[in-house]
Amino acid sequence: MCLRVCLTGATMTVILDLPYFYCAWISSAVAIIYTLLGGLYSVAYTDIIQLSLIFFSLWLCIPFLLLHPNTSNIGQTAFNHTYQEPWVGTLERDMVWKWIDDFLMLGLGSVSFQTFHQRTLSASSSVTAQLTCYAAAFVIAILGIPPVLVGAVAASTDWNLTQYGSPAPYMRGNQSLVLPLTLQYLTPPYISIIGIGAVAAAVMSSMDSALLSATSIFSSNIYKNILHKQASNYEMQWVIRVTVVVVGLVGTSLTFYTNSTLVLWILGADVSYTLIFPHLVSVLFFKVTNGYGATVGYIAGLTIRILLGENAIGLPVVLQLPGCTLEDGVYIQKSPVRTFCMFCTLVTILVFSMLALFMFNHGLLPERWDLFKVKCNVPVPVPVTENPKEEAESEAECHENRHGVALQPML
Repeated sequence: MCLRVCLTGATMTVILDLPYFYCAWISSAVAIIYTLLGGLYSVAYTDIIQLSLIFFSLWLCIPFLLLHPNTSNIGQTAFNHTYQEPWVGTLERDMVWKWIDDFLMLGLGSVSFQTFHQRTLSASSSVTAQLTCYAAAFVIAILGIPPVLVGAVAASTDWNLTQYGSPAPYMRGNQSLVLPLTLQYLTPPYISIIGIGAVAAAVMSSMDSALLSATSIFSSNIYKNILHKQASNYEMQWVIRVTVVVVGLVGTSLTFYTNSTLVLWILGADVSYTLIFPHLVSVLFFKVTNGYGATVGYIAGLTIRILLGENAIGLPVVLQLPGCTLEDGVYIQKSPVRTFCMFCTLVTILVFSMLALFMFNHGLLPERWDLFKVKCNVPVPVPVTENPKEEAESEAECHENRHGVALQPML
């Protein structure tokens, strides 16, 4: 939600030439209103429009950007300092583990996003869900090419010859505005309107999806299952409406901490990878997992992640892993801190789940303390009767059950 508001606010800032504060609140208000009015239908139909607009409009803008007279050959500026630093970076040897950590975070962390499961679980069959995932992996690579080319063009442009002027957006600290600025100043007006409008429409579509995802988590998983199990349909409708407004306001407020979409995206993937992904794996592949292990895992994982620090949000490093260095008075982690935290969370979940099972099943803790009902109740054996008539009936049942079907429920 925060990421979508930040993207929309940045795009509208360029279009309307208004401060980011007003643009963020306007875009958030529009998304909240049409999500309340449209609900799931607004998400379904705007997603279709989003894919169409983002695909055709951005590819439509690429030829105009590459052929602009103030833009140099992106092949030459990829490794040479022309107007600014080369747009192709270098991989330092001491940063290899950090790049691997980021790759695993973005790849595996995204698997835990609720929006992903919202679409797979709504598929008509498991085969359709699988095909959708395979198709998305192919399409997303194609959709990622235009943004890369736009960034390359922005780094290869002499901005002093454009209406934007010098210095370049990167030098002014406007990295988050590179896409709309490039489309506005390096393409004809009618192409600029199509491109920037498509970006705004795509982000707004993702915003309503994020709103409904967060709302469904609270209304179904928390309110309906925990807080008020007898809630009526009318009551749930109002819970959903109120939650949409609250999530929208909170998400919009968080975007004023930073206007960097990359920071917000990394933070979201970080939380998903270090906290949610271990729980997803343990629930799907380890039957021993229970509520006690999950609770302790959340607490332990969050504590370790805070101690490891995050320079992007100014969180100091307290727990230093091997390779941590002091640069300009700030500790920089060179180890895969996110993967380390993810494994710590996963191990904590499994260890405390097994410990809880052992303690309750062996009577080390009273059963009245078992809030998550993990104790295995052994069925009471049926007493043997000496009545000849009952014995004959029992023998007859056993004879009819010669195929091995259990007469008593087995736990």
